[in-house]
Amino acid sequence: MTKADLVDIVAQGTGLTKLETEAVIEGFFNSVIESLKSGKGIEIRGFGTYKVKKKNSRYARNPKTGEKVFVPEHYVPVFKFSKDLKMSVDTGMKEAQD
Repeated sequence: MTKADLVDIVAQGTGLTKLETEAVIEGFFNSVIESLKSGKGIEIRGFGTYKVKKKNSRYARNPKTGEKVFVPEHYVPVFKFSKDLKMSVDTGMKEAQD
């Protein structure tokens, strides 16, 4: 599903125009990004949690050449799914297979 597909679905469900819906979705994405950039996590009950995880510096290997490469310390966004979301997806996929 693309962002355009998401905009279409939300617009149909809410009665908002596609332009208004796109602005809301962009606002949500920007809010998540800004929170993560400032080191704050976001918890959406029944959906999941966004947070930032620190990765320590290390040596990795270039798969093409086999050469060792230094990877500096960096931060990555992570998303942890809620139990409700996991169960819902599992149930839906099992029902779709039957």
